[in-house]
Amino acid sequence: SHFVRQFEIITSVIIIVVFLLLLVLETRFSLRQGKRSKIERFLINVGVSALALATGAYVVAPVALRLASWTSESQFGLLCIMPLPFTAEFILGFLLMDLTFYYWHRANHSIPFFWRFHNVHHIDPDLDVSTSFRFHFGEVLYSLGFKALQIYLMGTSLFTYLTYELCFQCATMFHHSNVQLPITVERCLSKVIVTPRMHGIHHSIVKDETNSNYSVIFRWWD
Repeated sequence: SHFVRQFEIITSVIIIVVFLLLLVLETRFSLRQGKRSKIERFLINVGVSALALATGAYVVAPVALRLASWTSESQFGLLCIMPLPFTAEFILGFLLMDLTFYYWHRANHSIPFFWRFHNVHHIDPDLDVSTSFRFHFGEVLYSLGFKALQIYLMGTSLFTYLTYELCFQCATMFHHSNVQLPITVERCLSKVIVTPRMHGIHHSIVKDETNSNYSVIFRWWD
């Protein structure tokens, strides 16, 4: 629809602007010292990300959008059991999207088959904004099953789904970035959302630390 196309254009612009902004900030205000050449890593990550992004854009997104449109029209799913005001339905739907993804992230660490794919994201020797798109295309492809079930069972509206996806991408770029925030600012932010220092623990080489901090947007689920 015209609304979806407009939303997708706005989303693309916002994601590009946020990515470039974080790229500049992490170059000037680095949180961690890099172990490898930034240019070499960046080129590798772009190569890996390109296939993942193409899979997401041409396979996952069309199916998810169609399903979200259907649930919006048919009023099917958990969120449609009892009528709620638009704002309440949106907030509840947004929170449920984030909570269910938290458990999906945990599954990618605890199920050996999934971890073989998800580990592509974790073996990046450094951590910066380019890592946020470094995923195996196979993981993106099989995540379609989870995403379809997530939208179908919850009855997520099209608007909620599109808004969550935008916030999800921006949050992912932010907490993977190598931006050094003032510690007082980060302590305040980390009471609500996942921050670069917090997510850095998730990318530790220590197993118990890697298997923690699974949240994406809101840090409460941990």
